[in-house]
Amino acid sequence: MEHEETSPKFKTTESLAKMSTSKINILITGASSGIGEALAYHYASEKYHLILTGRDAQRLQKVCDQCVKKAASVSSHVIDVTDEKAMKEFLSAQDDITPIDIVVANAGISGGTGGLKDKSGTALIKQIRNIYGINIIGVLNTLDPLMDRMVARRSGQIVFISSMAAFAPWPGAPAYSSSKAAIRFLGNSLRGALAPYNVFVSVVYPGFVKSRITDQNKFPMPFFKNGEYAARKIAKGVEKKSVSIAFPWQMVVLTTLMRLIPTGIMIKINSKMPKKQ
Repeated sequence: MEHEETSPKFKTTESLAKMSTSKINILITGASSGIGEALAYHYASEKYHLILTGRDAQRLQKVCDQCVKKAASVSSHVIDVTDEKAMKEFLSAQDDITPIDIVVANAGISGGTGGLKDKSGTALIKQIRNIYGINIIGVLNTLDPLMDRMVARRSGQIVFISSMAAFAPWPGAPAYSSSKAAIRFLGNSLRGALAPYNVFVSVVYPGFVKSRITDQNKFPMPFFKNGEYAARKIAKGVEKKSVSIAFPWQMVVLTTLMRLIPTGIMIKINSKMPKKQ
């Protein structure tokens, strides 16, 4: 099948445009590693046309090559989700050619207080700004060019990648946990707002999943899963248009129990946890 790497002018071959009209067109941001990479491999088949983005050209190309080998048609573009103008130009042009059916806003980064060489408040705020820039603003930059188009078409699905960390304050990773909490509430709110237009929203809450992010963790990660497992769980929930897609079940149970603990006590408990790098 065909792989078209979009140029700065976002040209796509006519054959690919025709081909993708008979397929489900799925956009995955942050597709060069982790959950995004696993989802790309999962969806790589003749049924889907994949639109993959990432910041690392070499890793993204590797993912595209593997997807093409699995008979998928693929368009890719190296882009930073924090670049609002570039995202709008690329996604608008891409949607003109291959109207996007499913958006997976996956691109995200992590970090914690354990990785700060400078322990000052200024260093922490800088880290928060960086993580919010990708995990929150990057998601908005992904949605902005596409949401109105989906509403106008009266069809589409938006998938937010949040985290189990969204359910409890984590002093060791304040930027990451709070950014994922924001995505949790944004997704759940948009679910109701977009439902009348036949645009469905799902929010994904993974536990610890194999990725470049978790590779940096120097502490035990309970119920650790690989990317293939995560992709299967997410794809199943997306197919059902589920409101929430949470896994593994052990982490769901643990997180549910933790939410019954008063916030003040939970903060003290979580303060004893290892600091994320």
